[in-house]
Amino acid sequence: MACKPGGWIESFEASPMIYSDDGTVKDDSAMAEWGKFFTEGGKKLGRVFTPLDDDLQEKGMEEAGFVDIQTLKQKIPIGGWAEDEKLKEMGSVSQVSLGSDLEGYVSFMANLLLGWNTEQVIVYCAQFRRELRSGKCHSYYNQRCVWGRKPEAS
Repeated sequence: MACKPGGWIESFEASPMIYSDDGTVKDDSAMAEWGKFFTEGGKKLGRVFTPLDDDLQEKGMEEAGFVDIQTLKQKIPIGGWAEDEKLKEMGSVSQVSLGSDLEGYVSFMANLLLGWNTEQVIVYCAQFRRELRSGKCHSYYNQRCVWGRKPEAS
């Protein structure tokens, strides 16, 4: 399906990198390792798993000739630590989402691309879940929504 002149498209991406502004995501933590699965695995696959971090959304739309490009950037908490009620709810949802299928997220990259065995995946996922449930990490990930309009035919 093609976008007709005057039509709009939207690109929504979440970064695989997990951050904290207060240092509660330590460099040696499972959360800090999370993004490395996707950046390293992507390199081995010849694919990009970081279009947000590589700023590809806006560039792609501009190169495709779209106009009126707008961007919404958000920090999405992981867990219910945020003071704002809406962010707290979003954080609770992201925590459940991340914790519910860690092995599914991690296995392909860790086993096939990075050479981890099953035991290493299980240990990593257990550590990640401990960090998720601890409530001590004020972790978040970035997401970005970019939309633009295809110019009218001239």
